[in-house]
Amino acid sequence: MAAIASEFLASLAPGILARAQQTPLGDPAVEAERVRWFYTPTDHGGVALRELAPRQQSLAMRLLATGMTRQAYTTACVVMGLENILDELEGWQVDWGRERGRDPGLYWVRVFGRPGDPTWGWRVGGHHLSVNLLVRDGRIASATPSFLGADPAASPLLGGTLRPIGGAEDLARSLMESLPPAGRARALLHPRAISDIVSGNRARIRAGDRMMHMQNLFRGRLPTPRLAAQVDRIDEAAESGSGYTDADHALLALPSEPQGVAGVELTAEQRGLLRKLLATYTDRAPLPIAEAHRRHYLDDHNLDLVHLAWAGDLAPGKPHYYRLTGPRLLVEYDNTQRGANHAHSVWRDPDGDFGFDPLAAHRAAGPH
Repeated sequence: MAAIASEFLASLAPGILARAQQTPLGDPAVEAERVRWFYTPTDHGGVALRELAPRQQSLAMRLLATGMTRQAYTTACVVMGLENILDELEGWQVDWGRERGRDPGLYWVRVFGRPGDPTWGWRVGGHHLSVNLLVRDGRIASATPSFLGADPAASPLLGGTLRPIGGAEDLARSLMESLPPAGRARALLHPRAISDIVSGNRARIRAGDRMMHMQNLFRGRLPTPRLAAQVDRIDEAAESGSGYTDADHALLALPSEPQGVAGVELTAEQRGLLRKLLATYTDRAPLPIAEAHRRHYLDDHNLDLVHLAWAGDLAPGKPHYYRLTGPRLLVEYDNTQRGANHAHSVWRDPDGDFGFDPLAAHRAAGPH
């Protein structure tokens, strides 16, 4: 990872390098940017793929691949390519204040610190993708937040259907459907789905956090009144579709204690479904980290503490939302917008996103 990041940075002209790399890590301004992430079609910070020469693009994609399992990297590439499908779906009309509104070249790369230093990191992000890695003493200290989305969530193929994150939806629905009526009732947070993930793009998440509205999910103010009005309309349509009031948003706020049905209550078959569902999120990390998480949830005690909660309809094609909570775990998934054909999914570590805990320990230890 360090070697590829170094080669990527070395390939850049000085002007582009100044945007692609921020140093030193630990500087307040650099730290503020490192934890600033997005999943909307806004400037994610760094250098965009479309600005790079082919070899530089290849190096950027190689860096992304080092931060994910093979299946996660494949999914990320499909998500990036969906910009072409979304462009067609929207009649080539959405511009977001730039020459091409839906652009697979608008995925940004930024390196924080110097690759190979005791602590350094990087981010690759764009519409519906955010991969955030921190490395400390040659080991991965954090691989969250990790966001993957899909718009459209389902697209027709010749002889099939493309659903990049459909597995994370189907496994959760199968698990909910397998619950007895009493368990399903405990798992149901609300009969209607909330219109987005609740954690939003916050750097830190806390109990009581409510869903962030779309206007707050962009980098700064939108550049024109027209674009601001466009975002207002999208947000209003989503809120109208959900029918949520202030009281409903309070009900779906992030909990201080896990909600829903606990792993300890599940049958052996249901526990198998839960493990597979968890892996659709934890397998987004580099392979050694993904394997460590799989081992973690093979431990019955650890799985016992994971809770599943749902909001909305169980029928395929209907708006729905679910979350998984447990020690150092928050997973959220929603598929509500565009007639329940626009999905978001995020994996977070409430205590260790961006390596906050490891980085604090590293600082406390003093200079090496």
